[in-house]
Amino acid sequence: MRLLSPSNLASDFSRHLRPAAHIAMLRREVLDSFLRSRAQSQGAHLLPALLTSLSLPSSPLHPYLLHYIPSGAGAGAGPATSTLAVDVVVGADGANSRVARCIGAGDYSTAIAFQERVRLPPAGMAAYADLAEMYVGDDVSPDFYAWVFPKCDHVAVGTGTAAAKPAIRRLQAAARARAAPKLAGGVVVRVEAHPIPEHPRPRRVAGRAALVGDAAGYVARCSGEGIYFAAKSGRMCGDAIVRIWKEKGRVAEADLKREYLRRWDEEFAGTFRFLDALQRVFYGSNAAREALVELCGDEYVQRMTFDSYLHKKMAAGRPLDDLGLLWKSAGSLLRATILGREVERLRSL
Repeated sequence: MRLLSPSNLASDFSRHLRPAAHIAMLRREVLDSFLRSRAQSQGAHLLPALLTSLSLPSSPLHPYLLHYIPSGAGAGAGPATSTLAVDVVVGADGANSRVARCIGAGDYSTAIAFQERVRLPPAGMAAYADLAEMYVGDDVSPDFYAWVFPKCDHVAVGTGTAAAKPAIRRLQAAARARAAPKLAGGVVVRVEAHPIPEHPRPRRVAGRAALVGDAAGYVARCSGEGIYFAAKSGRMCGDAIVRIWKEKGRVAEADLKREYLRRWDEEFAGTFRFLDALQRVFYGSNAAREALVELCGDEYVQRMTFDSYLHKKMAAGRPLDDLGLLWKSAGSLLRATILGREVERLRSL
């Protein structure tokens, strides 16, 4: 993992990964297909369809009614809507979740992630065989980062922002420019954009309906990682439903909040708050980003970061080292700020 500052100062951020540890890169089109097939092999009944609305039950004993259009329906005569009655709903339908809207889960702010899949010549792909890059700077994002991530036989080149969504194509062009020498000869094979939640929704459980993944707003600030938390929340919610059903024979809102939400918040809420604070401190200006890249060269920073990242919980630090890191952080921020001001002064002359 290589992090590059606004001035293109590079920090090889994974020099201190523990033996056999690695950062996984996923192709969602492959992973999602695998998960669906595995669910079906374990007894799930798949209904490829578009959910149009959700009718809420009139009492705790009545079912939810899911209204949907089956895939392939409506050719010629208009879409034919079908209805399915269910006891419990788990909304895993992304940042623009229809389930969330139907249950009144509330709004949240979102960022936009824009990326191009680029197929590189063999020499270019060889350079990214075991390398992922992150670029920070106002040119590529005012509040996040840009990336070049390997995806088996191609790379994903993209950027994200919540503050400058209308400028996303300009920011993407800047990201391509920063990595241009390494992308020479590449051919864009796909362009895609997705909303990314900035924080959890106000309500993640309502009645016998629960939200998981992006629908619930489980995306880590600073890194933008969502796939682990989507999978983990789905499993935690499913396990909770099974436990409640076996014990009581039915599911209620209080049970879901206790068995799913409380356990989720106990395990991950602190991590999310800490990453939110880091993003606010280090992604707010080019001076702070320069300081971030400088700090990422520190061995203790790298060990703490990867121990936390790989195990998805805050690693236990050493008090004296933590004090030293606080001092280094303050020094790096101050130095970068002073240098930034001097550069701006010289530019104005």
